[in-house]
Amino acid sequence: MTLVLTEQRADTRREKVVKRFALTDTIFAGISRAAAILVLVILGGVAVSLVVGSWEALSKFGFGFLTTESWNPVTENFGALAPIYGTIVTSGIAILIAVPIGIGIAIFLTELCPRPLRRPIGIAIELLAGIPSIIYGIWGLFIFAPFVQTTIQPFVIDAFKDIPVLSSLFAGPPYGIGVLTSAMILAIMVLPFVTSITKDVFDTVPAVLKESAYGIGCTTWEVIGRIIIPYTRVGIMGGVMLGLGRALGETMAVTFVIGNAHRISASLFAPGTTISATIANEFTEADGDLYTSSLISLGLILFFITLIILAAARYMLMRIGRKEGV
Repeated sequence: MTLVLTEQRADTRREKVVKRFALTDTIFAGISRAAAILVLVILGGVAVSLVVGSWEALSKFGFGFLTTESWNPVTENFGALAPIYGTIVTSGIAILIAVPIGIGIAIFLTELCPRPLRRPIGIAIELLAGIPSIIYGIWGLFIFAPFVQTTIQPFVIDAFKDIPVLSSLFAGPPYGIGVLTSAMILAIMVLPFVTSITKDVFDTVPAVLKESAYGIGCTTWEVIGRIIIPYTRVGIMGGVMLGLGRALGETMAVTFVIGNAHRISASLFAPGTTISATIANEFTEADGDLYTSSLISLGLILFFITLIILAAARYMLMRIGRKEGV
């Protein structure tokens, strides 16, 4: 009789424990679902508020808002082509500069660097990500731009002056500030993100794969090119997209060194502007509804540019994973 009662009490306790765990799991699942839905609601709210705020400009200018270079607050004639061009060009050049350097640094830190130096160099690179963007802007305006004006731009202009396409791409007076200077500042800002993420994914490569490759006579270059990079290319792509997202939305550093000119020039040395720089410079001075709506329309365009790029990156990662059988 005592044994039966003991077993019944044990069954009761187990049942209570199971119910408590089930309740805890249900609560946790509900909180997680609510958090995910909240993110979607906030994202949708941002999109709706941008559409409502930009409706006046979009209804007045229509599709021509995207194809017009003119930006004249006096006559209330606005076009977004110059900021869109500047945003895409500066971000693209920054990624082209930062990605090879970032991957090279990550390879050095994981495969070639002496072990006592790995941690100090890695920390130094990661600290670059913590520097405020306005500090980059001040440094770019007072230190880097004069160096570019007196050293880099005259050399490049003289070197490419007789080459048909490059002579137009690197033409004009050496202002120091301009599209290329802002892109180089962006590359420095993007570099720690690309390097840090690439280094972390390189560290996930199983040591047995690299050791096996070295064991059959592969060189370090072959191990990097045939083992490490193919194994981690999804993570590398994620780091590149994170850096691109940072470059697209950067404001203050670009505002200091790009020149803030609403025009499109074939030369990368010429001043230009970006969507973020235009909004930062002019939003507090917008004194009319159409002017304000045009600036909000620029924010809406930047929102969709970022969304399209991230969606394309996600699709590429899905394609890569599907080919690998993931």
